[in-house]
Amino acid sequence: MTAVEAPALRAAVPGRFGSYPVEDVTWLLTDLSGVALERGTQDREEAIQGGTHYSEMLPVEYQPDAAYLELFHTALAQSADRLAEAVALVGELVRTAAAEAGHRPVLVSLARAGTPVGVLLRRWFAAASGTDVPHYTISIVRGRGIDEVALATVLARHPAGAVRFVDGWTGKGAIQRELTAAVAAWRDRHPEHADLDDRLAVLADPGSCTDLYGTRDDFLIPSACLNSTVSGLVSRTVLRGDLIGPGMFHGAKYYAEHAAGDVSRLFVDTVAARFPEVAGRVAATLPAHAAADRRPTWAGWAAVERIAAEHGIADINLVKPGVGETTRVLLRRVPWRVLAHPGRAEDLRHVRALAEARGVPVVEVPDLPYSCVGLIRPVST
Repeated sequence: MTAVEAPALRAAVPGRFGSYPVEDVTWLLTDLSGVALERGTQDREEAIQGGTHYSEMLPVEYQPDAAYLELFHTALAQSADRLAEAVALVGELVRTAAAEAGHRPVLVSLARAGTPVGVLLRRWFAAASGTDVPHYTISIVRGRGIDEVALATVLARHPAGAVRFVDGWTGKGAIQRELTAAVAAWRDRHPEHADLDDRLAVLADPGSCTDLYGTRDDFLIPSACLNSTVSGLVSRTVLRGDLIGPGMFHGAKYYAEHAAGDVSRLFVDTVAARFPEVAGRVAATLPAHAAADRRPTWAGWAAVERIAAEHGIADINLVKPGVGETTRVLLRRVPWRVLAHPGRAEDLRHVRALAEARGVPVVEVPDLPYSCVGLIRPVST
């Protein structure tokens, strides 16, 4: 794809991009479905560690076998109640934060791991109070910032104080830091948006990076097990100068060819169906959850720095803490080893399956502050 072809690219068209119902999410992305962006795992890893930014290419989409898919379905069945409760708890914190600013929430999820959570939050508000909450998905790229074209689009439609950023989970907190920097820069240039809130709302915050969370337990969120087939058949986002010009959203691909294996709706439908069952527990636990000292400690970042030093890793971006991040390492990077907490076996069945399939050693570490940590192999190792 050359620069002269870029004008042919267009924003994602509702109903023709992504596999969620149109009312569940508005994708503020440029449709790159026809562009060849995938590179093999080893080639991509060498390029990233050699200086090419990860957002300039895509990994080849991992297609799980029947045994691995069974792990996903089992995990979803076992964790649906826990997920529904986490959605509800963080949802009520989001509702309160927006109300304190004088608004109903407008959800802006970070593509792509944030998108299923944004869909679930939207459905929680509908189920709990009949509130129809807008939900957009936009891109943020570590080291390159938020998609300001997409953000401007949201802020042209809604008050800044209503916007609530959403992601799936935190690892060491790199995206929270990226978001904080991006929002600060935006507010400096746009004083009329001084009440734009930079806090991420997540299901799980094991890194202690935000005060808007459902839990700080590092547990398995089944959407972390898969790639596009649990995220609306959409790739991770792409930001490349020869494709994304001025005034264009960051890009992504829609993998319609994987529709037969798509479980995106199954995931959100299964969790949302549990909302009535958990409503009583949520009402009982919400006061204590809301009143707790939820201030971020950034303990996860400190732990990652310590783990990197212990393993002789100079770049902390090669240390990926938590179940979700470790899964990503095994699905699309070149893993070196996995550190696992021996007491978290149930949350790590899919991690061990992926590690075994790729010949990656799993090392048990009793005092690990996360359920697991994925270490990416330095190209020189």
